[in-house]
Amino acid sequence: MLGSLGGVEMDGVLVGLDAPDDAAVYSLEGGQAIVSTVDFFTPIVDDPYFFGAIAAANSLSDIYAMGGRPLFALNIVAFPVGELDHSILAQILRGGRDKAREANVAIVGGHSVDDKEPKYGMAVVGVLRSDRIYRRGDGRPGDRLILSKPIGTGIISTAIKAGTASDDVVTAATESMVRLNGDALERALHHDTGAITDVTGFGLLGHLGELARLSGLAATIDSRAVPLLPDAWKLADAGSVPGGTRRNRTFIETSTRWHENLNDTDKILLCDAQTSGGLLVSVAAEESESLVSELKSAGYPAAADIGELVAGTAGAIEVR
Repeated sequence: MLGSLGGVEMDGVLVGLDAPDDAAVYSLEGGQAIVSTVDFFTPIVDDPYFFGAIAAANSLSDIYAMGGRPLFALNIVAFPVGELDHSILAQILRGGRDKAREANVAIVGGHSVDDKEPKYGMAVVGVLRSDRIYRRGDGRPGDRLILSKPIGTGIISTAIKAGTASDDVVTAATESMVRLNGDALERALHHDTGAITDVTGFGLLGHLGELARLSGLAATIDSRAVPLLPDAWKLADAGSVPGGTRRNRTFIETSTRWHENLNDTDKILLCDAQTSGGLLVSVAAEESESLVSELKSAGYPAAADIGELVAGTAGAIEVR
């Protein structure tokens, strides 16, 4: 919607509304650039501490997706002051603070409002080299597609609200969502990497479709190679599907060709709206195996090679 309004044209804006990406980038002198993003949302898990940690990890992720290093953040808070105990807000903020500390990011301020529904997130500012910005449109024909984290957080979050997710499933999803993408970026930077994006609200196929479209390429995906969180398939098959995931499925349908052996649940999972998902990285084919191995060693045990960028209609996806 912002893109339709048009941005303020200004010298120094390297990434803005004219070609939206994961974060905005503004050039500085000496080949450096500022990278900035903002994100916040309502509780995705019941535990307020982990809600805060997940929201912080999610906010930081867009900086990593551009190839940047986050420096500092501002808290964004909405909280029903007269309805919930202030200790809950303290736990949310503590979760965000601890995750920021892990990322070596300073929280230097913020803003809060009284609201009926809790919300939390961050505005984050980072730095990168202006000649090393990783754009969604930097993919190349033949690049392999590497995913650092499993998918299914939208399905599981819906199940949490319905009380149908087991403790083990909640723990696995929470551990994945609080995992920072900084180490994944560091591994990608040591390889012949093309495009990088993070997998969040538009689901795996939504983000992949945008990466492929902006790169002027098509993509093929091996659905069997895509890592899933525990019980994600079973919960989706039982109907635990958020509205955002269903809208993602509708949105990508015209540009996606499905193998005849895939059923509705398989398709829904690949469109599942993620929170604090992994990085999706396009890398030269000869380096894909070593990148996956390094990601696994760095604490991303589900990292996998899930497909390839190929010549074809820009943004088209074939799912096998």
